[in-house]
Amino acid sequence: MKQSLLPKPIFTFLKNIKKHNNRVWFNANKSDYLKQYESVVHFADILIAKMNRHDKIETPSGKKAVFRIYRDVRFSKDKSPYKTHFGLHLSRATKLLRGGYYLHMEPGNCFMGGGFWDPSPEDLKHIREQIASDPKPLRNILKSKSFKSNFKELQGDKLVFAPKGFDKNHPAVDLLKYKQFLISTSIPDSVLISSKGIEEVVKSFRAMRPFFDYMSDILTTNTNGEPLF
Repeated sequence: MKQSLLPKPIFTFLKNIKKHNNRVWFNANKSDYLKQYESVVHFADILIAKMNRHDKIETPSGKKAVFRIYRDVRFSKDKSPYKTHFGLHLSRATKLLRGGYYLHMEPGNCFMGGGFWDPSPEDLKHIREQIASDPKPLRNILKSKSFKSNFKELQGDKLVFAPKGFDKNHPAVDLLKYKQFLISTSIPDSVLISSKGIEEVVKSFRAMRPFFDYMSDILTTNTNGEPLF
């Protein structure tokens, strides 16, 4: 019988740190934190191995994948020192494979996500030019049965008006307004910590591939389809 790679107490710890988000409590319970952290790192190690069966993952290990729990509070009004979730990120390898996979573990708010959170101005302009040139491939992905059942819709911050240099009446202006290109799907806490949790994560990540492959293609070619690298 398969066992869960994530122990149930991981959510108990996260609930407790949300309730007692201070250094005194954290230091008194650091051994528990380290135990839960190591379980997430182990989960990430197994996830990387499974993902490498059908994709090329640049992230070398679980420790490199899992984010620190310590918050950067320098420019935040919220001075709580610790995050109340675990997160891990897997980068795709080489210049030809763009995008990254993200897993968020938080009581009542677990999800898998991916995409382009903060594209450079050059990349964003290039993405828009490619979409404006031929929006049909992206439209087909977004309306596909697989995409609709897994992610529902494209997400991300958008401009109110058409971006500078693009026709406000362009038939794909709704897509051109995006500043971020993100997709995500939720997963129940109980499923994530079950014996099939990691397979469900892999399944959702694999469903991102048509979107990632499209974005990788347009980011590594010009509008004539010629390679940039």
